[in-house]
Amino acid sequence: MTSSNLAQELGKVGVLYGGRSAEREVSLMSGAGVLAALRARGVDAHGFDPAEQDLAQLAAQRFDRVFIALHGRYGEDGTLQGALEQLGIPYTGSGVMACAISMDKIMTKRIWLSHGLPTPRFMTLDKHASSEQLQGVAKELGLPLMLKAPHEGSTIGISKIESPQAMQAGFDDCARYDDTVLAEAFIRGRELTVPVMGAGRDARALPVVEIRAPQGNYDYEHKYFSDDTEYLCPAPLDDALTTRIQALAVQAYNALGCTGWARVDFMLRAPDDEPFLLEINASPGMTGHSLVPMSARASGVSYEDLCLEIVRSASLDLQPAAGWTPSMTTKSE
Repeated sequence: MTSSNLAQELGKVGVLYGGRSAEREVSLMSGAGVLAALRARGVDAHGFDPAEQDLAQLAAQRFDRVFIALHGRYGEDGTLQGALEQLGIPYTGSGVMACAISMDKIMTKRIWLSHGLPTPRFMTLDKHASSEQLQGVAKELGLPLMLKAPHEGSTIGISKIESPQAMQAGFDDCARYDDTVLAEAFIRGRELTVPVMGAGRDARALPVVEIRAPQGNYDYEHKYFSDDTEYLCPAPLDDALTTRIQALAVQAYNALGCTGWARVDFMLRAPDDEPFLLEINASPGMTGHSLVPMSARASGVSYEDLCLEIVRSASLDLQPAAGWTPSMTTKSE
């Protein structure tokens, strides 16, 4: 397809980035990369920051489709997807319900368990939990354990607890972000991630990435800014284990009703190489350190072509009402 034909097919594209979540800084980097990539391929692409412009201004732009490069609340959690459904603007990634569930680590785990998929043991804590309750969780799950704010990403609101004395401070840090805190059994082993593209029977896993952060600390700094983290892609796994983990990623993705693209995070337990699902990212990062572009490159797909594939998949979750234009396929098809 020529650049002119592609530009005509895609029409006017909005790249939504920035936003109001705690992950705004990362989203700005993701969006800048996507915007540059689309423009380099001749697409009529324009940036749009929902934190600085409202929905009326979004509608006035008359975008034919939008690439959602927002991360976290108000962009990855189904709220913006619902607004785009109302406006009739096709968008990238999963629909309203799948985004809302994927953003909630607790609901995600409950659905995975209902499908018989492996995820670490967990308990939930109210933000007003007593010190006795905190110690009870530590005793039940064992130490070390992870405390997580269920609706945050980019390693924001996460604490690794290695002693009973550290429980309160770690809990207080997570409770700053959410009314509920997820306590999760710690899985010691290798950290892996698998991007998934497509929908339903056509969903496919990209190459597995292994993440080796200094001292195993894959925090915000090591994720987005440091060059000290080592990434191995494809991950050094035998063929059978690679196939198993990729199949599990697709099952996890489909169990939540995800479409378009997402990234599934795992821990591979030592020493028996049993995989455990941690979470899913419905709007993964697209920065220079991000893992989906890295995995795509390993399968021969450039950053620019990845952006094109994602934006071409933009659609609506619901069938548009009769007479609505332009005509677009829906995510359920």
